[in-house]
Amino acid sequence: MRSPLEGVRVIDASTLFAGPLAATILGDYGADVTKIEHPGKGDPARGHGPSKDGVPLWWTMLGRNKRTVNLNLGHEKGAEVLKKALNRADVLIENFRPGTLERWGLAPDELHRINPKLIIARVTTYGQFGPYKNRPGFGTLAEAMSGFAAITGEPDGPPTLPPFGLADGIAAITTAQAIMTALYDRDVHDQPGQVIDLAIVEPMLTVLGMQAMVYDQLGRVQRRTGNRSVNNAPRNTYRTADGRWLAISTSAQAIAERVMHLVGRPELIDEPWFATGVGRAEHADVLDEAVGGWIAARDAKTVTDEFEKAQAAIGPVYDIADVFTDPQFIARDSVTTAHDPTLGPVRMPGPLYRLSQTPGSIRWTGRPRGADTDDVLAGLGYDELQRAALRAEGVI
Repeated sequence: MRSPLEGVRVIDASTLFAGPLAATILGDYGADVTKIEHPGKGDPARGHGPSKDGVPLWWTMLGRNKRTVNLNLGHEKGAEVLKKALNRADVLIENFRPGTLERWGLAPDELHRINPKLIIARVTTYGQFGPYKNRPGFGTLAEAMSGFAAITGEPDGPPTLPPFGLADGIAAITTAQAIMTALYDRDVHDQPGQVIDLAIVEPMLTVLGMQAMVYDQLGRVQRRTGNRSVNNAPRNTYRTADGRWLAISTSAQAIAERVMHLVGRPELIDEPWFATGVGRAEHADVLDEAVGGWIAARDAKTVTDEFEKAQAAIGPVYDIADVFTDPQFIARDSVTTAHDPTLGPVRMPGPLYRLSQTPGSIRWTGRPRGADTDDVLAGLGYDELQRAALRAEGVI
């Protein structure tokens, strides 16, 4: 089956986690991705999170569809190897601190002298310029500084960080999209390659929606509201008689009205404040009492069935075990099965989106460190003796 990014060559020299996940996304759709790892340290993802039978599970997913090459970019000869690889590449993804590539003789200007068509994606917490550019950082700091943590959690509780790499995931998807934008400009408009400066904190500002505009225009700072929304109500999680949690959203006015009819409180619809989402949010206590009381008296199946009959939006609060058994996810193969040489069949999220003519695929899981070093360097013209010499010097 044809892959939409077949022929696009990507060098992934990034680590933890936004850059590598962006490369994984491109690899899922057929890009030829070569992962660069330090010969001694390897990629940090290999030691991040749990393992089974000595196989790191994070790497098994994050390294899928990538060839792996051991290469010390800080060594002069390692930088030369990378230059040869980039001479025929389309994309370089890196997330070293600003100035690191320049110190190694791999500045964008130098790389564009070698390959004017190269797209260079630079992914850092704060970006390539500004007073914080040299600070060490991770997605956690982006979640804190973007305003996300400040609005997450209960009103009387502390700011809450997500228990997973939210900012890195959003930045990865953004980076992949930025790379495709730059490739389109290069190939369709016949332009040279360019540098992408992706600050992980900035996509977080975007997904937080209208916060910046509300502050700018109205001077309001959003506060923590738990599971409630400042834009509509009822919107919360509610516990059923059999101890399950269900989530409700009423972003559409018609849905909010259906819910009120269903729970036996149609008179609330006639209240002046009910006519807008903001008005309903200001009276969330009243609405939560009506909805929560109705749900608490019924089991989860009854509640879900009644909401579906009423064409009102409701969904169960799942953990990952529930995801594995849900018929919707099963039907779509949302958590798909790949084959790992050591683990055998492994389950992991499938390609990010579905294309009708050129769907993505997992061709292989994360490979052993340096598994493709010899093949890749041989393709660059390094013979066996030259590779042996580079190994002896710790370059590969």
